Amino acid sequence: MNFRQEERFNDLYFEETELKGFSRSVAELEWLLLVLVLLYYVAPELYLEHPGALVAGMAVFAAFVLSFRYLNFYRRESRWKIAIETWAMIAFITWTLMFTGRIESPLLNLYILVIITSGLTLGKLMTLLELALIAACYLWLGHALYANGIFTVGYFSDVMAKFTPFLLVAYLTTMLSADLHYAKQAFQKLSHTDELTGISNRRGVASALAQELEKATRYSRPFSVLMIDADDLKATNDKFGHDAGDRLVKLLAGTIGNSLRAADTLARVGGDEFLVLMPETDGQRALEAAKRIATAVESASVLISGQLVRTTVTIGIASCPEDGRTPEDLMQKADAAMYAGKKRGKSRVTPYSELV
Repeated sequence: MNFRQEERFNDLYFEETELKGFSRSVAELEWLLLVLVLLYYVAPELYLEHPGALVAGMAVFAAFVLSFRYLNFYRRESRWKIAIETWAMIAFITWTLMFTGRIESPLLNLYILVIITSGLTLGKLMTLLELALIAACYLWLGHALYANGIFTVGYFSDVMAKFTPFLLVAYLTTMLSADLHYAKQAFQKLSHTDELTGISNRRGVASALAQELEKATRYSRPFSVLMIDADDLKATNDKFGHDAGDRLVKLLAGTIGNSLRAADTLARVGGDEFLVLMPETDGQRALEAAKRIATAVESASVLISGQLVRTTVTIGIASCPEDGRTPEDLMQKADAAMYAGKKRGKSRVTPYSELV
């Protein structure tokens, strides 16, 4: 998993989390809609035609919500699921209006609940389509009232007066949703990207580790973690300054990244410490890859104050399942192997299995 793939995975992960939150809110709106119609039904002296039909509509809508949401009729959260629920809400509201005064019903503004839901979760295009569907329902409900003046200016003015609040709510909700989405994307990128090197940081790689562990558990696939630490970066900082140290860190990130496969993930998890996640890689193959990385870093250099500055790295390796079965355990053991290599003289590659 390269950085772009990892970024895509993080986007999908956060989108799924966001959809779960939206889904819970939609469920509450569905029950709120049902309660409002029920309150109208039991309220005295309000116009109500065919009470039995309204009760039947409430029963069908309640059964839909229960089966669709709580009986796992549609298991995976998605925007299509929310779209289907909003269509069901439109159908229920339209059915309710048929028996509570049609377009003169005080419940006409229940359509706003659908528009808000769509604007916040489904985007501008779907919101416009649902607004068009609501408009079609409104025209159908009012056809008897306007049958003789459907093409008159008065008819058009009346329709626009009724629909202006819907249009304003749709516009404001979709605009707010777009702004929130942009802010969320920017925050995610900042929170999962190392500012200096542009690669993933500790938080960003955590989700990739969790995903890889899930695959390893489900499909019995090995994976390995490399903990890489630069040797003598402090000496470079002391001699040339911290800007030189930053340039050396960038060199390390580029050199290590160029030595990896597209499926691997590189993250900076400390000042001069890097983590590499290698999917479907056992301990032996991880050892070979670590040696290639060490050789590549040793051959790389950066020009600082007229001098070619080089460094080496010490690498610790931990593999799943033999060395651990949780991300925390694997990172700790790879870290322990790396520090053991430091004690043995630095510029070493040490599998955790050698410490046991």
